[in-house]
Amino acid sequence: MDLSQYLEIFIDESKEHLQSLNESLLILENNPEDTSVINEIFRVAHTIKGMAGTMGFSKMTTLTHDMEDVLQSLRTGDIKANASIVDTLFKCLDALENYVNDIVSQGSEGEGNNEDIIKELQNIIVTKGQASSASEALKQVAATLEVVEEDKELKLDQYEQNAVNKAKDNNLNVFKLKVIFNAGCVLKAARAFLVFQKLELYADVIKAIPKVEDIEDEKFDREIILYVVTENNKEKIRLEILSTSEIDEVLVEEVEVADLENFQKEDIKQEEKVNEKAEVAKKKEIEKPFNSKETSKNDNGQAVNQAKPKTGKTVRVDIDRLDNLMNLVSELIIIKTRLEGLELGEKNSTYVEAVEYLERITTSLHDAVTKVRMVPVETVFNRFPRMIRDIARDLNKDIVLSMVGEETELDRTVIDEIGDPLIHLLRNSADHGIENHEERKAIGKPENGNICLRAYQDGNNVVIEVEDDGKGIDVEKVRQKIVDRGLLTREAAENLLKEEVIDYLFEPSFSTADKVTDLSGRGVGLDVVKTKIESLSGNVEVETTLGKGSKFIIRLPLTLAIIQALLVNVGVEKYAIPLNSVQQILDINIEDIKLVQKKEVIMYRNTVVPIVRLANFLDVPNSEFTKKQLVVVIVKKGDRLFGFIVNSLFGQQEIVIKSLGKLLSGIKYIAGATILGDGNVALIIDVNTIV
Repeated sequence: MDLSQYLEIFIDESKEHLQSLNESLLILENNPEDTSVINEIFRVAHTIKGMAGTMGFSKMTTLTHDMEDVLQSLRTGDIKANASIVDTLFKCLDALENYVNDIVSQGSEGEGNNEDIIKELQNIIVTKGQASSASEALKQVAATLEVVEEDKELKLDQYEQNAVNKAKDNNLNVFKLKVIFNAGCVLKAARAFLVFQKLELYADVIKAIPKVEDIEDEKFDREIILYVVTENNKEKIRLEILSTSEIDEVLVEEVEVADLENFQKEDIKQEEKVNEKAEVAKKKEIEKPFNSKETSKNDNGQAVNQAKPKTGKTVRVDIDRLDNLMNLVSELIIIKTRLEGLELGEKNSTYVEAVEYLERITTSLHDAVTKVRMVPVETVFNRFPRMIRDIARDLNKDIVLSMVGEETELDRTVIDEIGDPLIHLLRNSADHGIENHEERKAIGKPENGNICLRAYQDGNNVVIEVEDDGKGIDVEKVRQKIVDRGLLTREAAENLLKEEVIDYLFEPSFSTADKVTDLSGRGVGLDVVKTKIESLSGNVEVETTLGKGSKFIIRLPLTLAIIQALLVNVGVEKYAIPLNSVQQILDINIEDIKLVQKKEVIMYRNTVVPIVRLANFLDVPNSEFTKKQLVVVIVKKGDRLFGFIVNSLFGQQEIVIKSLGKLLSGIKYIAGATILGDGNVALIIDVNTIV
């Protein structure tokens, strides 16, 4: 059976389950007695194991199998969760993520077996989670495994003993079969089932190691051991089993019935006790109501109502199909715009009504497609609690990450790109921003540092903020670094405004760290943030107060496909300025333009606003300004304003952003192009690169 067709589904679902596992482990770390979380972790691990086994990924299956053993002991209460166990489970999570990443990149699990993690899991079982040292634990594991290997084949229950006695009475053969599966065997449980089917024709299976239930759940590595009673000889049994595909070898050993009679029974009471606990836990899980609010008990035994999980009907859709759908909607909008601009002389009412109806339909269709492409930022935010936890441990700091507005939605193409910038900002806050215990205590701050990751919609933009209550940015220290690096003279640096000084933090290789660490100090980070966010037609602002903290504010468009734009004439050419950047349009006299430090500025609402002559930036011919009055488009970038001088306005219009293609990519000051109603092309101005 060709399983490659299911690979994409396996990868998508594995990522979802691993994210769920990450969230549950973070909860378990703070609430080690929460059995509902332990049950959830067990369910996720079991699901991943089943999926991996079905796809033939044996390393993932082996690791999750050992995880299940630990989690089952946690569920039954034989082991209590502690920091060491949670750390080991986090290692398992990282290993599973690495397996999935390797499967994505190369189609296989890679070379790593993660034997050290598996030994840690086995050690937890052996020592009940209380091992004193790694070396001692490994010795205990080895010793226990030896005992198990010796004893596990020597224990028969009453039913099995009766079968042996019957075999003795009827002069039948008793064989021990060791069935060894191929290392690359896919669906081992299915192969084992075929072995049992064939044996039913020639023998009676009286004992299986591991148990039949575990074999069905694929809780074994490459081999199973079967004790059978048969009237056939060993070679016939061996050849019948070997005829099953993906079996390397079958070792058959004759067992004397007299020896079997001397087998000691295992401690039935202890096994029943463990099984009883497992059955009770399993029964509770099965009996949980799915159509009403769940009820659990807190540490004081009081009933706590849990909200009914919200369910919905969803369909997985390839992003390329959504892109194609958006392109078709874009073409429809272009045609609608061309119809509006057709010169047909006197347009009758029927034509006008038809175009208006088409406009309503295209607008509704565009909104619907846009909503389909929207994804909650939660899909990005969910990875950060674990990251902050690990960073806090490395830095020996107590950091609490709070997240607000995870339900805020962004276009899928934007969601895929904002992860790295947010990682840089959060690491920056944790390392540079939050002080250590002693520093916070000395200045009267709580020992726990706080980082807030916040998202909300603001008009046609989505705003994401990373705020901390740390030390803030030392503007004077940054100013000194500017001088030390020879970027500006002392006099020029002293004349910089606070916002202009902070802007230097986004320059490549610029860092204020006194020493290089694994997290910072190399000057790589904020420049990556700025470059990535501006490539998404967004911008980054910074608010900071020395000693109180900093806030990095990212503004992003809801969608990158279709936007409202202001069309302007610069010389003989038409350009589009994204409307979300436009603050106001002014008519000014030439005399209103003043020079400040050899730069053109105007006064706007008692604020000095720098002037940008677009014709000069864009090198547009025939754009001389002979009129006494000029048209200025005031644009906003963060908290700062700039004025674009243009020849005239063409109007406001909904435009479809088209890429310039590989040959024209990277052209400065241009973010893309659009097709106008008359069929001509207008370039879209990249406000961020000009100002």
